[in-house]
Amino acid sequence: MTTIKKLLVANRGEIALRVMRTCREMGIKTVAIYSEADRNALHVRYADEAVCVGPAASAESYLKGDVIIDVCKRLGVDAIHPGYGFLSENARFSQMVKDAGLIFVGPSPESIEVMGSKLAAKAAVATYNIPMVPGTPSAIADREEAKVISAKIGYPVLIKASAGGGGKGMRVVENEAEFDEQMDRAVSEALSAFGDGSVFIEKYVTSPRHIEIQILGDQHGNIIHLFERECSVQRRHQKVVEEAPSAILTPEIRAEMGRCAVDVARACGYYGAGTVEFIVDDQLNFYFLEMNTRLQVEHPVTEQITGIDLVKQMIYIAEGKPLTIQQDDLQIKGHAVEVRVYAEDPANNFLPDVGTLETYVRPQGNGVRVDDGFEQGMEIPIYYDPMIAKLITYGADREEAIQKMIRAIDEYQITGLQTTLPFCRFVMEHDAFRSANFDTRFVSLYFSPDVLKPVVDQDEEELAAVLGAFLLDTQKPAQEATATTTQPRSRWKEKRLS
Repeated sequence: MTTIKKLLVANRGEIALRVMRTCREMGIKTVAIYSEADRNALHVRYADEAVCVGPAASAESYLKGDVIIDVCKRLGVDAIHPGYGFLSENARFSQMVKDAGLIFVGPSPESIEVMGSKLAAKAAVATYNIPMVPGTPSAIADREEAKVISAKIGYPVLIKASAGGGGKGMRVVENEAEFDEQMDRAVSEALSAFGDGSVFIEKYVTSPRHIEIQILGDQHGNIIHLFERECSVQRRHQKVVEEAPSAILTPEIRAEMGRCAVDVARACGYYGAGTVEFIVDDQLNFYFLEMNTRLQVEHPVTEQITGIDLVKQMIYIAEGKPLTIQQDDLQIKGHAVEVRVYAEDPANNFLPDVGTLETYVRPQGNGVRVDDGFEQGMEIPIYYDPMIAKLITYGADREEAIQKMIRAIDEYQITGLQTTLPFCRFVMEHDAFRSANFDTRFVSLYFSPDVLKPVVDQDEEELAAVLGAFLLDTQKPAQEATATTTQPRSRWKEKRLS
């Protein structure tokens, strides 16, 4: 086992700050890297040491693996935590870290490589009893053959980028007539986003829910799961609202999904924190989608219901320590909800809205947690993901967590730009969400910009009309009196001047 004494966080924003705070609790020194756009960022100020690694563009700073490793060598760093995004699921970078004699706080390069390809991941878990969505076993080589397979599976089908994620390179095909067009679009998006245009086909699950299982594995073969997260409220195939546990899983289905998630991790010799994602249909049948070989943005809701610090566990595992938590030790306590506070305008198709945080006051109170990397007066850079913060609430049950979230959203003061907070409040109050009867189509089914406009009921309109009439009547005598008193004075002035 190796003790980590100094750790570099190869990331920015709230995740960098979160890792650094955990390190401080563990007595570990931290090094921040930053781009020129993040010179005044909170994670830079919080770290024990900080180094600028390049211009604002991530390709010239946060994605420069060789520069990051050089910083580690110069400053005597023991380990690198990649956070999420950027280099967190880059097998080549993980191997570079290992070759440099440093500790990568995450899985092995081999695990990242296997699970980084959806097709390779499916092949790896094929020997385990894990349900998978019907589809092509490999990337599409022959388009006509793909059409035959699609017809056999049954439309609608989903064309997906093999190296993809975040909804990029993903297209729903409703019938054979639109197959070629959607295929061209999927390949183009995949090439642009990942440099890899290979795609495959899956049966499109109608009324799908996105439910994922958090796992932890050590370097001694021990793997556990920490239950599920419901992540079905999405825009552009990207999550906006998450909760734990899911409101629809039975204990039996939860246990079976957990078993499958552990087997997925076992199939690639996984260690560290990871997430196994499943699609769940309206009959509660679940199918393996992919594995994220990193910490997830929504990890706080799992921490809230289990009491396990996932970042701390990642560091222990990276040091070679065996897990001290066993599956039977874990139980779900209460309920947690997370909303992502993006600098986006929900009334304008969720387009990014960069600017300055003229007002920025976090909500507080029992059961309220805010993970962020900004403060009042700071600018939201245009170069990176527009997430400002994650707002998490915890309650004894789902209803209490939701009510706390509504209160916290109302108390969250942000001005200077548009955010997703009004949309998230809309979700919290919607009958479909409250009844847990929703799926990944929530936005398309229920949301439109009009729902965010203030609603005035009939009683309020009538009261406003009465008050308006009253004020008008009371102002008339005063106006008439003013006119009577000022008129002679005007004439007197004219007479004096003449």
